[in-house]
Amino acid sequence: MSAFIEFKDVTKTYHIGETQINALNGVNFSIDESEFVIIAGASGAGKSTILNLLGGMDSATSGTITVDGDIISEYTTQQMVDYRRYNIGFVFQFYNLVQNLTAVENVELATQICKEPLDIYQVMDDVGLSDRINNFPSQLSGGEQQRVAIARALAKNPKLLICDEPTGALDYNTGKQILKLLQDTSRRTGMTVIIVTHNLALTDIGDKVIRVKSGLIDSVTINENPMDVEKVEW
Repeated sequence: MSAFIEFKDVTKTYHIGETQINALNGVNFSIDESEFVIIAGASGAGKSTILNLLGGMDSATSGTITVDGDIISEYTTQQMVDYRRYNIGFVFQFYNLVQNLTAVENVELATQICKEPLDIYQVMDDVGLSDRINNFPSQLSGGEQQRVAIARALAKNPKLLICDEPTGALDYNTGKQILKLLQDTSRRTGMTVIIVTHNLALTDIGDKVIRVKSGLIDSVTINENPMDVEKVEW
């Protein structure tokens, strides 16, 4: 059985003036469907580049990226737009909410661009915000705003949920609540969830841990018994 996601000899080179930056130097890894994956590494290691390529926000210089049987590294610009629209849910470090829309309107906005969205109010209830749906982002705490961002991503009913440092702007306790929500979502729905982080303490909670170093995969570890978020300390 083939992997749900596969990177094969993927490179990414950026050119800034006459300077060439090799962000990825031949990356190889695979992810199975429904896995809860942690991609970890120091700043500048290449993990965000992997996220951008997997999320369809950038294109590889060479190599092959396959998602659910489709070679997305060969997609045209329009195919990539459709891929991002229908298949990917994004959760960013700084929420990226529309400030003049309420919580439920932020979630509804995402459902208007996908094919089979989930029920908005059920998703808001799932993330524990059924009593905050009519509040604007400025009226919500950081943790609540991140929950809205997660609800927005989940409501699209994506094949893949990608989270870029989702606890980076949150305090310790709120961060653990967000991680628990993501872990529980993966276990409950079977959605493939990928968290990109520099916090190595989070590696214990992943089904699979992919460590990135200097534009290469340093190691891939399978956790037979992933730790519950409540037990993780950092």
